Amino acid sequence: MRIIFAGTPDFSVGCLEALIQAQHQVVAVYCQPDRPAGRGRKLQAGPVKQKALEHDIPVFQPMSLKGEDEQQQLRALDSDLMVVVAYGLLLPQAVLDTPRYGCINVHASLLPRWRGAAPIQRCIEAGDQETGVTIMQMDAGLDTGDMLTKTSLAIGAEMTGGELHDKLAVIGAKALIETIKDIPNGLNPNAQDHGLANYAHKLHKNDARIDWQQDAFAIVNKIRAFNPWPVCWTELDGQRIRLWQAQIDEDAQGRAGTILEASAAGIVVATGSAAVRITQLQAPGNKALAIKDFANGHDLQEWVGSLFQ
Repeated sequence: MRIIFAGTPDFSVGCLEALIQAQHQVVAVYCQPDRPAGRGRKLQAGPVKQKALEHDIPVFQPMSLKGEDEQQQLRALDSDLMVVVAYGLLLPQAVLDTPRYGCINVHASLLPRWRGAAPIQRCIEAGDQETGVTIMQMDAGLDTGDMLTKTSLAIGAEMTGGELHDKLAVIGAKALIETIKDIPNGLNPNAQDHGLANYAHKLHKNDARIDWQQDAFAIVNKIRAFNPWPVCWTELDGQRIRLWQAQIDEDAQGRAGTILEASAAGIVVATGSAAVRITQLQAPGNKALAIKDFANGHDLQEWVGSLFQ
């Protein structure tokens, strides 16, 4: 097939590579404009753009696809299909109608469970035990299109957002290739039950602050979900402490936010229900460390009785 690929972040790269290896003709790649990155804030190409350039695939980076010039450019590519994977821009109806077989999306959730920008993190945060990848025929709504295929994955009890991201990227690439094989012969799409949909809001750094009034289950899920970004945090004596890994400690209780124990075995903090044992953290100006390593350079007993805020 002649395929236009639209994607921007690392999650999309596996799908682009899979299309190339399957010998589909990727006639163009669309991704968002380069963004400032690093200490120098220099413009940096995203992962998908870098991969496309490695394979000498033309790259287009419009701010929007609403303009007639952009839409004419896309029509001139004479594509059979447009594959969209975490592109980050909504496609107007004129774009959806351009390829012969329309546009399909690789979405990192078992739709309609989580629609929107951050389904991977939000499903862990919510305590879901299962997620997966849905390939859907795109329409003008936000992740509202009919479903073509679904592939499920169990969420491990300690799985982080980063680990789940990597697993779903692999599953998504495989599911994409299998789905595309059947498109010329016709698929039997299934409509979503819109009443079951939840919106996975985009992640922001302020979302990552811990509210110790929540129960231990919710706090541990949030720490897992936001690892490796934006990373959960709390404050101790005005200093921001980033929390990378934690477990539920059902035996300990106290005023929410109070540090009940602090040793090489972990920092136990009271919550709205039970307690959380922090096993990896990051102090200001330092790298993330397991508590047993962090304890080598800090007198953790001084923390006992203090309040995380």
